[in-house]
Amino acid sequence: MHGPVADQAESTSAAAGNSPVAVLERALSICNTVIVVFAAIALVAACVILSYSVLGRALFHMANYWQDEAAVFLLVGATFMTSAHVQSQRGHVSIEAFVGLLSPRANSIRLWLVDVASFAFCTFFAWKSWTLAHEAYVDGQVSNSMWSPPLAIPYGLMALGMTLLCVQILLQIIVPLTSGTRR
Repeated sequence: MHGPVADQAESTSAAAGNSPVAVLERALSICNTVIVVFAAIALVAACVILSYSVLGRALFHMANYWQDEAAVFLLVGATFMTSAHVQSQRGHVSIEAFVGLLSPRANSIRLWLVDVASFAFCTFFAWKSWTLAHEAYVDGQVSNSMWSPPLAIPYGLMALGMTLLCVQILLQIIVPLTSGTRR
């Protein structure tokens, strides 16, 4: 993993002070740090579970009731819940071909416009995820396996992760407007 690209340097002092934006930015940063620790634990747990599953089937001919599904739930949770942290580092896919061709001001406008478009998409995705999680919870939907865990768990993690991503993107949209400077 590499650090932030030159035109995407994180503006840590852009929302300095005690403004509500700075407080929200700090709170989200703390939340993201905690989530990353739990996501790392979830990834290790998924690796252990899948290794156990493979060894159990290969060596002892054990049935595979819950291992694959548990690993998928852990991976879905880790993936969606860490998306806000990845966005805070500007680690999501971006087109960097134009960075060298555009002026710093044009690059900051480009980043801001990409953030606005990303926010619109992610807001829709989060809304649909929350409706999916709600339906799964209300209807008592479970997976089609013998283990049958509730589907509200991965859907809820997906919805919460997308909501945190929306908050992160919203901060990246608001900070340049409230600080008086561009990224």
